[in-house]
Amino acid sequence: MTAGVFSLAINLLYLAGPLYMLQVYDRVISSASEITLLMLTIALLLAFMALAGLDAVRGRVLTRASVRLDRKIASRVMTAIIDRSAGAGGARSQALRDFDTFRQFVTGTGIHAIFDLPWAPIYIAVIFALHPFLGAFALGCSVILVLMALLSEWLVKLPLTESNEAAARSYSFTEMSLRNTEVVRAMGMTGGLLRRWSRDRDRMLERQVAASDRAAAIQSLIRFLRLAMQSLILGLGAYLVIERVTTVGSMFAASILLGRALQPVEQIVGSWRGLVSARAAFLRIRELLTAHPLLEAGLTLPKPKGRVAVEALTFVPQGSAKPILRGVTFAVEAGEVLGVIGPSGAGKSTLSRQLVGVLTPSAGAVRLDGADVSTWVKRAIGDHVGYLPQDIELFSDTIAANIGRFDEGSDGEVILAAQLAGVHEMILRLPGGYDTQVGEGGAILSGGFRQRIGLARAVYGGPSLVVLDEPSSNLDAEGDVALADCVVQLKKRGATVVIVSHRPATIGVVDKILVLRDGVAEMFGPRAEIMARLTRPVPMHAVQGSGS
Repeated sequence: MTAGVFSLAINLLYLAGPLYMLQVYDRVISSASEITLLMLTIALLLAFMALAGLDAVRGRVLTRASVRLDRKIASRVMTAIIDRSAGAGGARSQALRDFDTFRQFVTGTGIHAIFDLPWAPIYIAVIFALHPFLGAFALGCSVILVLMALLSEWLVKLPLTESNEAAARSYSFTEMSLRNTEVVRAMGMTGGLLRRWSRDRDRMLERQVAASDRAAAIQSLIRFLRLAMQSLILGLGAYLVIERVTTVGSMFAASILLGRALQPVEQIVGSWRGLVSARAAFLRIRELLTAHPLLEAGLTLPKPKGRVAVEALTFVPQGSAKPILRGVTFAVEAGEVLGVIGPSGAGKSTLSRQLVGVLTPSAGAVRLDGADVSTWVKRAIGDHVGYLPQDIELFSDTIAANIGRFDEGSDGEVILAAQLAGVHEMILRLPGGYDTQVGEGGAILSGGFRQRIGLARAVYGGPSLVVLDEPSSNLDAEGDVALADCVVQLKKRGATVVIVSHRPATIGVVDKILVLRDGVAEMFGPRAEIMARLTRPVPMHAVQGSGS
């Protein structure tokens, strides 16, 4: 709104040039008054100084609006990216790039042309005041250039949209490839990967070239028309002067005014690609924020005791017709330890993510002390939940920051969590201790060390529910013992623990076992009963019967 007000003043001050020329040709020359010429010139320079100052201030206003937008919205966008379903495809950072594309457009040159375009009718109206024929010609020229701009939109939109889609796919594949560089180098996949990577990139460049060629052709045609129209209005003005129905000053003033009225259209077409990209980015960001609205702080529920109830839980991934989980139902009391076992692809990791609210059920519910975890405010429930995923990701910061979940809590809680996970002594042996930088993804640490740091992060703050997905996959014998001790200590503190594992040392500390197969809860009950059923020998006659 502020920039719009400045645009009104700027465009009114642009009238100073044509008015100066009109007065010089029609009054000063005929009267030979030097003092009038001097005063008009001083007034013109003052107007242009004010115009330049207002234009600079408008640029500063838009720049600060961009910064303010970033401070108000960037964290919302990042939160929406984090809250978005883990099953959503594409590059995770694409939404943030979209936001930056729109934010940078606000401070670019294209936005100034958009602000100036609505004031073009002012210049057309002034030309009409000079002479109706000149005004009608100027109006016709404006309509033609607007139609050319719409033609540019029609010709450029499809290839530019296809180019942006291919670019998004290319960035997504690039992110995935860079996360797996060790595999690529170890198995000589670089050549084949580059061919696959080039497919989307070549498509992006091909459609980008098509869009740029069409835009350049239309822009050149519009520039030709604008220059020709400015000259033709001079010719029309000269004819009217010859017919003695207007003045020489009006002729030149009309040419300048028409050039100023048509200039924003040419500028908009010149920056059309940036405008289309910014509009598409805006729409995608709006869709993201609409799908993940900012939740108002509701009633703060007390710390849960840890009772977990899963009610007819079903989950179907987006874009798939086959459910990963089907009607899973079970309950775990506070302070109990549940072991989840089953073959690969049974849905164990999906169940883990459902328990901590990372995924939203397609049907059914997961309840923690009776409250649905998918509707519980994430920041509030996060204080009561610990989660160790199968793929451990550490953040590029210190060990203390990773264990403490970037909270501004006390150092004592970080140390307690590390001691509970049995990793405190290992951390102290590092050169920087708890202040050691782990590198991107925890690159400087071994797989087992990262897993134990992740376990310490999961138990930080005394959560009521701890979900561990294959917590011993990278651990040695000492790590297995530390994990078992940690689970025992959590149980003594009254926390509910869910462990996805196949190791006997880990399963040996659980109270109940859930057996998943093809997304269905095949067995559930006390550990001794389920283990007895799983290890029950097959009768000999059944084997002989199946062989016959």
